[in-house]
Amino acid sequence: MRLIAEKLGAARGGEIVFAAMSFALNSGEALVVSGPNGVGKSTLLRVIAGLLPKAQGSVRLEGGSIEEMSAQCHYLGVHNAMKPVLSVSENLIFWQRVVGSPKLSVDEALMSVGLPGIDATPFAYLSTGQKRRVAIARLLVSHRPVWLLDEPTSGLDSKAEGLFAELLK
Repeated sequence: MRLIAEKLGAARGGEIVFAAMSFALNSGEALVVSGPNGVGKSTLLRVIAGLLPKAQGSVRLEGGSIEEMSAQCHYLGVHNAMKPVLSVSENLIFWQRVVGSPKLSVDEALMSVGLPGIDATPFAYLSTGQKRRVAIARLLVSHRPVWLLDEPTSGLDSKAEGLFAELLK
């Protein structure tokens, strides 16, 4: 499977954010996008995910299903996309049902991110790092071949960063 972007460009508010960006990634490969705030890193991820329109170019998944690109991506933005009043388990079950293709159980996913036994805790009661780890667990409860991660380690301590690095392997 290959993720291919060809001459990809995006505009926000009528201004070009980036243009003519091309890359190809094979299964298991990663692309790290870095730069100062406001240069378009998050916009690039959202365009690839199909959450924002492209101004130019194309992005596709070769060797995958023929579904829309957005149906093949997990997008983890800087906000965790969890309902604060729901428990950790209720949030993860919700995302598993929305995304489909169950992969790991809620308990297995929470164990993978180092948070066993917090499934009944309301999401709002968690620390910043715990919230981010639950958001990462969301990626594990359903299968999607492409992970688009915007500042995925933001709020994580060094131990949690190590767990995240192992998950990526």
